[in-house]
Amino acid sequence: MSAPAADGAAGLRSEARVAMVTGATRGIGLAAARLLAARGWALSLGVRDVDRVPPDLRDLDDRRILTDHYDADDLATPASWRAATRARFGRIDALVHCAGISGDDPFDTVDASALERVWRINTLAPTVLAQTVLPDLRRSGSGRILLTASMSGRRVRNDHIAYTESKFAVMGLAHTLRREAWDDGVRVCALCPSFVRTDMTSGVTKVDPSEMTPPETIAELIATVIELPNTASIAELAVNCRLEDTV
Repeated sequence: MSAPAADGAAGLRSEARVAMVTGATRGIGLAAARLLAARGWALSLGVRDVDRVPPDLRDLDDRRILTDHYDADDLATPASWRAATRARFGRIDALVHCAGISGDDPFDTVDASALERVWRINTLAPTVLAQTVLPDLRRSGSGRILLTASMSGRRVRNDHIAYTESKFAVMGLAHTLRREAWDDGVRVCALCPSFVRTDMTSGVTKVDPSEMTPPETIAELIATVIELPNTASIAELAVNCRLEDTV
């Protein structure tokens, strides 16, 4: 990891728009980071283990990349990551939040500790992170927040109570942020994919992996949403790999 400068004025101050991306070592987050880099964005990648960031991202010019420690289960890390991003680039234009975990315990047997952990990582973490970087996004004039929710945040098709509760709450977070910062040019989208071909769905049997949405396709949608002008806002984006009667 390259050490950031002491402050934004002394740093490299990106001319490109700067996106903070969580979950960038695998799945949707990694695909999004790669595509945004290809489209000219400067990236601040918040990851638990900086050594797991693939070489093609780590080796980008320092004016284009920062890799810093961020742990969705550690509420002290958003502030330090935001400070490192400001120090390196002098600006923040987008937050793309892809980090999360599943919770498959059924309602009848799930215990409080499992509920709390999923809620902390899937709901509380993006709330604190968005609160931390929102002042920078307001200053941007065209700030963007993309929160990865789920189709499980729009309807219920199983008894995985922890995951479902957490993702319904992310939808509430997205719509609250959308109202909160609209007048400052911040646009917020809740991305709601169904089955995506990632590590998280590797144990799924009801849908064959070949039928799942590739993470690269989701990344294309993320890039499109955060690059739209202020006059075209997508509040929710439902993406499915199969036909459902309810949506």
